[in-house]
Parts: sequence; C-alpha cells; structure tokens
Amino acid sequence: MLAERPKQYLHLDDKTVIEHTLQRLASHPKVMGIIVAIAEDDPYWPHLSLPLDCPIYPVTGGTERADSVFNALQKLSTLSHKNPWVLVHDAARPCLRHKDVDKMLAALIDHDVGGILGVSVNDTVKQVNTEYEITATVCRQGLWRASTPQMFRLQGLKSALQNAKRQQLKVTDEASAIELAGLKPMMVEGHSDNIKITVPQDLALANLFIQLQHREAL
Repeated sequence: MLAERPKQYLHLDDKTVIEHTLQRLASHPKVMGIIVAIAEDDPYWPHLSLPLDCPIYPVTGGTERADSVFNALQKLSTLSHKNPWVLVHDAARPCLRHKDVDKMLAALIDHDVGGILGVSVNDTVKQVNTEYEITATVCRQGLWRASTPQMFRLQGLKSALQNAKRQQLKVTDEASAIELAGLKPMMVEGHSDNIKITVPQDLALANLFIQLQHREAL
C-alpha cells in the first residue's frame, strides 16, 4: 500500500478501515461477539473508538494468518464450551453486506462442513511464466474468487488448522485447512463489492461502495 501504517488503519471516509469492518459485523443481529487478532505492540488499536453492539475481545496475532485465526479460536474456546459456528473475516474488507451474511447463514446453518463467500470468475484468465509471458488461457468454468467471511464450526476449524501446522502445510485461508482435512466446504455467492483493501486505489473504490450501500439496505 506504500502507507505509513497497516492498511486496516488507513482512513476510509470518517473512520479507519477496521472500524468500518467491525461496525458491519457487530451490527448484524446474529453476531454475538467479535475476537480481533492484533499484532503484538500494535500502536494503533488502543486509539480506536469502538462503540459497538456486541463485545470485542482482542488477542495477540501470530506470524501467519492461520496462526492469528488459531489464537482467536483458542480465545473463543475459553468463552464458549459449545461448538458454535464462527465467521472468519478479513479486517480489510469493510464493505461486507448484511445480506451476504444472511445468505451464508441460510445456506450453511445445517451444512455438515461449512463454507465461504465468493464471486465467480467472469474475466478471461491467463497463466504466465516468470517473464510474464502468457503460456496458457485457463478455462474459467468452475473458478471462483474466495473472499470472507468463511464459516465453520469452532472445533472443526481448530483441528484443521492444527493438523495443517503439524504437517507444515501452508494454508492461505480457512477453507484451505478444511480441504486438507479431506472435507468439502460449500461456496456461497456474495456481492462483488465485498472487496479487500490491497492497493491504494481500493480505498477510493471502497468509499464509493460504502456510499452506495448507505442508500440501500445492506
């Protein structure tokens, strides 16, 4: 991002990116609490204003995404002796719609495994070599871009992440760990405006999406 601070703390309209994200989650009536993985000695988190509709529990993050998620799940295990559904969401996705959360819950609440939000690939996909020369056009049928939330049972996801780490298998999202455990998560189609802040121009795009979403029901 070429910024002086992590992307989740960049300003988007009147708040930081993470404040928008947390507000979207906390205002959903089915979300009972949020656990946030924070980098050790994070200088920005203590200064945020978070008047939210559900409790927030910060935990120390890990070296990799999977480590941070596992630490959050460990914290949740101390708060609940049951095996609840958990939604894992990127702090840098501030445009999540309540409608997409509702759609996930409806599709997955009785599912044996769980699943994730995603968007089908509509563009032509090219494969390139190390010199950026096109080597193949990839069939896009059945291809989806994975996003978040990713929704799984607490104990199942903990076990899958533990097993992946024990086998030194790198997982880039929670569904990857579940897949490595031999299970098949379900894909739930979400809105394409649930973007992840990755490059500077994404801030302007997210601001536009938030303004448009405010004019309609989320």
